[in-house]
Amino acid sequence: MSSAQPGALWVVATPIGHRDDLSARAIETLRAVDVIAAEDTRHSRPLLVHHGVDTPLIALHEHNERDAVDAIVRRLVAGESVALISDAGTPLISDPGFRLVRAALAANVRCIPVPGACAAIAALSVAGLPSDRFVFEGFLPPKATGRRQRLQELAGDARTVIFYESSHRVAESLADMRDVFGAEREAVLARELTKMFETVLGEPLAELAARVASDPDQQRGECVILVAGRGEEADAKLAEGQRIFAILRDELPPAKAAKMAAAISGAPRKLLYEG
Repeated sequence: MSSAQPGALWVVATPIGHRDDLSARAIETLRAVDVIAAEDTRHSRPLLVHHGVDTPLIALHEHNERDAVDAIVRRLVAGESVALISDAGTPLISDPGFRLVRAALAANVRCIPVPGACAAIAALSVAGLPSDRFVFEGFLPPKATGRRQRLQELAGDARTVIFYESSHRVAESLADMRDVFGAEREAVLARELTKMFETVLGEPLAELAARVASDPDQQRGECVILVAGRGEEADAKLAEGQRIFAILRDELPPAKAAKMAAAISGAPRKLLYEG
């Protein structure tokens, strides 16, 4: 059994839902450190009480991170041990903590990971999509224009793409993915993982978007969306689209030629226009 090392920052993963997913090593570390920096102390306290952890808590969240980091680093440099946790999952993955870890490293403080749950990896492990190569995109821009622009940039990626999405935007985001990636692209919605109403739905984007839009229950809770990368079929569509675009471009403005070629071939218009 190891104990927390003085002057070390322990980055500790917490459960994404089920309380008993907190590892024995994580519990031991949280008991041994001098203080725990939590994203929301009110949220974290019930988890810690459940596991018999009574270590003092301090807040570290996006609104106080800049000021709180300086104070925590001073404690670390003075020899105290600190654990960093987020509300759920692995800290820094779409959660606060980056500034603290970077500042601690700059101050020659040892940063030690205590691995555990991560919603993106948990979802990927059961999605049935290629997992040898993937990219984590986190949250898409909240406004439709920015969201569609980012999706267009990802349309040609051959890797599985993982997104986090809020419950009140999941239907809109899936509809945009359908329009940008194509109706037949494989996708998975992993919702409320490790919790009572956990669901994992895998369907082509057209069907998944329609299902979620028509079912309010699928628009609740914590959501992870995974989309398969562009495969051989998409490459064939792109090649056909490029062939059609080359013919139409001699008679039409490039933007209109790309739009028509995309409609005929099913290839992404942006890739045709920019290619």
